[in-house]
Amino acid sequence: MPSIGSDGLPRCIWGISTPDYQAYHDTEWGFPVDDDRLLFEKVCLEGFQSGLSWLTILRKRDDFRRVFHDFDFEKVATMAEPDVDRLLGDSTIIRHRGKIEATINNASKLLDVITEFGSFAAYVWSYEPDTSDPSRSVSAESMEMSKDLKRRGFRFVGPTTAYAFMQAMGLVNDHVVDCFVFPLADEARRGFVVPSRA
Repeated sequence: MPSIGSDGLPRCIWGISTPDYQAYHDTEWGFPVDDDRLLFEKVCLEGFQSGLSWLTILRKRDDFRRVFHDFDFEKVATMAEPDVDRLLGDSTIIRHRGKIEATINNASKLLDVITEFGSFAAYVWSYEPDTSDPSRSVSAESMEMSKDLKRRGFRFVGPTTAYAFMQAMGLVNDHVVDCFVFPLADEARRGFVVPSRA
């Protein structure tokens, strides 16, 4: 069931909890993305979110973009131990060595995926689920994606993280059907050209 926001519009219940969430819910979450940089950013931020709330990450997103070269994966892949040490001293982000190192590692592994598939988007969208279900936190496809990403050397990409990534990047439309964004995301998905493997 949707909740009614202060503007009278029905939204997914989490979408009215804070102004930050409302803006993110209304304009980003569930809309299809095929930009490799944005997809990489989201994979990384979902990893940082592990054990934390998404709101914490969302409020630090601009700082994450600043310290990770706006998630330009070619630049991130060149970062090294001195960069890790520097970021561990930066209080504007989540100072977790494993997650910082995973971001750098994942940038390198993503370059391998692009070499194989032509784009990260083509790889990601090959796992598009057949159905949506706002009540679930994992799917068969997210389990498969997680397993394959780990096989390729990615870190902090468990099945739940993979499914949250799919929801956010529009691989599924998990807005509740009475949410005012549901038909907007649905229309965007219908007009979206799924990236093909090169």
